[in-house]
Amino acid sequence: MAARKLGQILVDLGYLTEDQLWDILENQKQSPGEVIGQVAVRMGMVTPAQVTEALAEQWGMPVINLAETNVPSKVLELVPQTMAELYKIMPISLKNDVLTVAMADPQNVGALDDLRNFLGYDVRGAVSSPDEVEQAIERYYADTEDSIEDVLNGIEEEFGGGSSGRQGAHDIGSEEELVNATPIRKLLNMVLLLAIKDKASDIHFEPFEDEFKIRVKADGVLYEMVPPPRHLANAITTRIKVMANLDIAERRLPQDGRIELNVGGNPVDLRVSVLPTMFGESVVMRVLDRTVVQLDLNKIGIDASNLSRFRTAMNSPNGIILVTGPTGSGKTTTLYSALNELNDIETKIITTEDPIEYDIEGLIQVPVNPDIDVTFATVLRAILRHDPDKILVGEIRDFETAEVAIQSALTGHLVFSTLHTNDAPSTIARLRDMGVPPFMITATVEGILAQRLVRRICADCRTEFEPSDELLMELQLPIEQARKYKFYYGKGCPRCNNGGYKGRCGLYELMTITDDIRDLISVNASTDELRALARSQGMTTLRESGLKLIFDGITTIDEVVRETVMEDAD
Repeated sequence: MAARKLGQILVDLGYLTEDQLWDILENQKQSPGEVIGQVAVRMGMVTPAQVTEALAEQWGMPVINLAETNVPSKVLELVPQTMAELYKIMPISLKNDVLTVAMADPQNVGALDDLRNFLGYDVRGAVSSPDEVEQAIERYYADTEDSIEDVLNGIEEEFGGGSSGRQGAHDIGSEEELVNATPIRKLLNMVLLLAIKDKASDIHFEPFEDEFKIRVKADGVLYEMVPPPRHLANAITTRIKVMANLDIAERRLPQDGRIELNVGGNPVDLRVSVLPTMFGESVVMRVLDRTVVQLDLNKIGIDASNLSRFRTAMNSPNGIILVTGPTGSGKTTTLYSALNELNDIETKIITTEDPIEYDIEGLIQVPVNPDIDVTFATVLRAILRHDPDKILVGEIRDFETAEVAIQSALTGHLVFSTLHTNDAPSTIARLRDMGVPPFMITATVEGILAQRLVRRICADCRTEFEPSDELLMELQLPIEQARKYKFYYGKGCPRCNNGGYKGRCGLYELMTITDDIRDLISVNASTDELRALARSQGMTTLRESGLKLIFDGITTIDEVVRETVMEDAD
């Protein structure tokens, strides 16, 4: 690690005086996102070249002038363009199995570990300015953009056909050679980095009898990549297991692991799950990238009126706040965002989750492990002895967990949790079905937020169109009323991979538990009666939330109908 601070090095090199350094540090307080080198350049006190020299001194690396450096093509082939762009590096030379790379950000020392893991070489760093690295990437990779097809063609040339079909005896020697072969590494590196670049949430590697599929989930939809040859399935899954520190000899049992990366200075966590199947091992990687998920209530898409009411509920001294919706509807992100906002030095927050998706500074986070009887209910009982103010229970799955959550709320704690229900009003019926008495529900539940995620129309290819009467009837609105609005769809462009959508946004339905609703719950009113009363008190349903997004040109009719069809069916 660096022993000396960059500002002091700039003073020692004679580029700054002590007084100038104090001015820079004062200026930096006004813009906390900027590092000291950027502030010094912005104030005109030093040049970018002088900052590069100081960084090189700080991290004990040589300075490389990329404008005067010639990079051999065989070195370029080792590092794909996607990797160079994401890590902000430029490969320079390869000598005695040591690859030297110029780094725009030498403080990102984790990048060197990732590159060693990806490339199989010892990787040494050198320092260049960010502009030089960017220009070098543009210059050298202009005509050499790698595609997965190119890598697969290289694999075919190197390894030929090979056998397919069911798993037979394994030739360990040749397989080990395959696992560490450069083309296999290159293919896997490219799949992982393209998925991270496209902000994917999951990567699936699936063996079948005659093929090996790779599918990537982005914005809630799976896309298939060009499949590699079937006979390389074992080599690819074994390579993933090596990266995740799993037992490569064990092919009969499910295994879980993780791969930690540091892409472009941002930590990215890959959760790896291996499942033995009839034709080999299926692998799914969950991509947890903190830069994709912004844990900020103001940025997750709740409209101002719902957000104000939700904040009122989450600032209650005690009670239960539930977020409901199917798997993958963004419940965890909403809850993390709420806890992030409540997270201060005076508040003790403890969570119990299965699994812990994001670690947040200042929160005590406890993983659940049912194999050794560490369930939500047992952890929750233990949490209460740690004097928490706010508690997050990953999910209320059974009466036992619900009972302990209610006891926690009754003893002065604020409990956040999730449930799988179709909308906010039906959550009451779900709790009753679990065995929770109505008087317990009315005494503890403060608010229920139901949510869904719909895909956003790509901003680059958004096109206005005239929907047919049949399509408008899907919205269950009078045709004349619907015709007053403009409708849009995504035509498809390179930015959205010709899908027409880029990114997602939320639909929200917030039912705050008022005294009138408590009266209905206590007399076992139906879900329809609860919904009617909540709507009369200003609750916006998921469908209405979706209509607003359609009329604002943010999403399409198809998306809203797909995600909200359930609640208008009854």
